[in-house]
Amino acid sequence: MVEYGGGISHGPAGQVGGSHGAGAVASVDFGTSVSNAFNGAVNTFSAMPLAEQVLLVGLALIVAYFVLRRAF
Repeated sequence: MVEYGGGISHGPAGQVGGSHGAGAVASVDFGTSVSNAFNGAVNTFSAMPLAEQVLLVGLALIVAYFVLRRAF
């Protein structure tokens, strides 16, 4: 399992390692989370059929028009 990244930190109960104490919050790389969300959205959009892409872009433009018209 170590070859696939499953070392002692992913071991059975009682052997789980880590430096986070009781109640401590694990550090989160916010930039990576945002990047992964953006990449997932782009991959989902590019996997759609053309008709759905056109419909989604048209709907986004209509919503943006109403929101921006209301805001300004």
